[in-house]
Amino acid sequence: MTTYVHSGNLEPVGDAPEDGASSKTTSTTPGGDEEIKWVVVAKTMGLIPAQIMADRLQSDGIRAWAWQEGAGRALGLTVGMLGEGRVLVPEEHEEEARAILEEAAQQFIDEEE
Repeated sequence: MTTYVHSGNLEPVGDAPEDGASSKTTSTTPGGDEEIKWVVVAKTMGLIPAQIMADRLQSDGIRAWAWQEGAGRALGLTVGMLGEGRVLVPEEHEEEARAILEEAAQQFIDEEE
C-alpha cells in the first residue's frame, strides 16, 4: 500500500501530495485541530471510476477523496502509475468503505449475470 502525506485543505481531486513515500494521507480539519489520516481503499484505471466510487461513499456519509497523479491527469492517462486513480477515506471509515464498495461491485456482477 502506498502512503501519501498532504497538508492543508483537501480538494475532491488534489495535486500530488508532497511526500509520496508513505501509504496514508494526513490532513487536518478546517479548524486545524484534528488530524485526519487518509487511507487508500481502491485503485482504478483513471480518475473517473475513482470519482464515481468516492461519490458512492459520500452518498453513504463517508468523506472520500478521489486522487490521480497530476501529470497523469494532465496527459489524460488511464494506465500505469500515472494513470492510476485512487479512492481515499479517513482511516476510521476504512472497513465500512471497503464493505460498501464490495457490495456495490457484487450488485454490478449480479446484474450482469
